[in-house]
Amino acid sequence: MFRKYLVERKSWILIFSCLQLLLLLIGYMDSTLHFSSILYIVFLSCIIFVLFIIIRYHREIAFYKSIDEWQPGIEITNIKEAETPLEKIVDQVLKLQTESYRQEINHYLIDVEQEKDELLTWIHEVKTPLTTIQLMIDRIENQVLKSQLMIEWLRIHLLLDQQLHLKRIPFMKNDLFVEKVDLESLVFNEIKALQSWCFEKGLGFDVSFKVTEVLSDAKWLGFIIRQLLTNAIKYSENADIEIHSFISDGITQLRIHDAGRGIDAKDLSRIFDKGFTSTTNHKDGVSTGMGLYLTKKVATELNIHIDVESKLNEGTTFTLIFAKKNEFLKLTSM
Repeated sequence: MFRKYLVERKSWILIFSCLQLLLLLIGYMDSTLHFSSILYIVFLSCIIFVLFIIIRYHREIAFYKSIDEWQPGIEITNIKEAETPLEKIVDQVLKLQTESYRQEINHYLIDVEQEKDELLTWIHEVKTPLTTIQLMIDRIENQVLKSQLMIEWLRIHLLLDQQLHLKRIPFMKNDLFVEKVDLESLVFNEIKALQSWCFEKGLGFDVSFKVTEVLSDAKWLGFIIRQLLTNAIKYSENADIEIHSFISDGITQLRIHDAGRGIDAKDLSRIFDKGFTSTTNHKDGVSTGMGLYLTKKVATELNIHIDVESKLNEGTTFTLIFAKKNEFLKLTSM
């Protein structure tokens, strides 16, 4: 910082140096003047000037040092109060700019909140005709047509459900209710909701539960299982999806295994990234790149670790590793 200050005051140093050189030159050329006296005057002047620079440095640098150490944000409370006229100008500009940014951020937040509310309202309104369409589909006698329409209805329903949870996730902590969840019933309800899609793709389920209860939020845990099952069904055909719950090292785990197309090893580290689909099947328009991204975000909030194992063209295994009971204290305190 001192070096920067000297660079800033280089004009002072330059003019002072020139004046001292001029004084020495005059003393050297004018024989009526004692050169030793001139040297003494220059020496005292240099000492006084150095002391002046040091004093001014400590007085002037405090304000600018607080700006240099300031962490950019919407608050400037840590900046030292301005004292000199120039410091007050800088301080005023910073405050005006900060206030402008604050108002702009508030404006954007209001717009985002309004957009979220409008989208949530639209999703809820769309559910009414969707329910009506489902009732109409149930009345169709042609089983082939009924099955095809039900699958397309289910896809629309799942996309709306995904969008609904996407908008709710930022406020998820306000919606958590941790309790003992009947894992078996939760999984079977999700399977039942997807059964028409499973029939169409010739998929069955091999289910076993050594653990039937977990401590979690039923609604959000259901969303995680729904996304994993949807992925398993989407990329599998004519096979069984295996679902097993068990305890390993005192920790409850839920494993979902499919015999689908699998995931390339180079893609495994990126499957939870927002918008990522695949490098192997990059032109495949089936994937949106949002399902696993949302799953990971919800799992993080629920203290659930997701482990993934996969081999290309052989299948994928997702394992939900639940937190121990004492780790849920921070969730239950919300």
